[in-house]
Amino acid sequence: MKPPLDELIESLRCLPGIGPKSAQRMAYHLLQHDHAGASRLASALSRSIEKLRHCEKCNSFTEDEICGLCRSERRDPSQLCVVEMPQDLLMMEQAQCYQGLYFVLMGRISPLDGIGPREIRLDRLLKRARDGMVKELILATNFTVEGEATAHYIGELLKGSGIKVSRIARGVPVGGELEHVDSGTLAQAVFERREV
Repeated sequence: MKPPLDELIESLRCLPGIGPKSAQRMAYHLLQHDHAGASRLASALSRSIEKLRHCEKCNSFTEDEICGLCRSERRDPSQLCVVEMPQDLLMMEQAQCYQGLYFVLMGRISPLDGIGPREIRLDRLLKRARDGMVKELILATNFTVEGEATAHYIGELLKGSGIKVSRIARGVPVGGELEHVDSGTLAQAVFERREV
């Protein structure tokens, strides 16, 4: 059995972007300066693992069988926005630009990492999309190689289904200046231009 300090440091390394030195600094900080914070963290992690589950409809995290967003009568059930992770859903909500429902993949197709359609539960997405309520599926996966591949794969699966499939646009950010935008983004903005 490992000593408690070594176990704490190793446990902190499971967080993304946390290497051995960062984990060590965090562990010492919690032990030296923030016992109450360490206890709250341990308690919150324990409660979350015990109580949180995936929403039956959108696949995000919730304490209930169906989350509050999916139960809301204010949402438009004819639109379903597909995002990679719960934090992407939160960003969409913060932007206040969308009033439909969501499906959270909890990842993206990445063959090099051994993640295929089964691992991101595309079967559940297809079942949800074909529930008779959804008229438009909006693909809001990230503009990475994996995100693009995931969006393309989903689009192909829904071809001929009668469901409109759209992809969020990309381009020059609001307030951005052309001289500071990378050439790929600028080219995409020109390609996806619209009439004024």
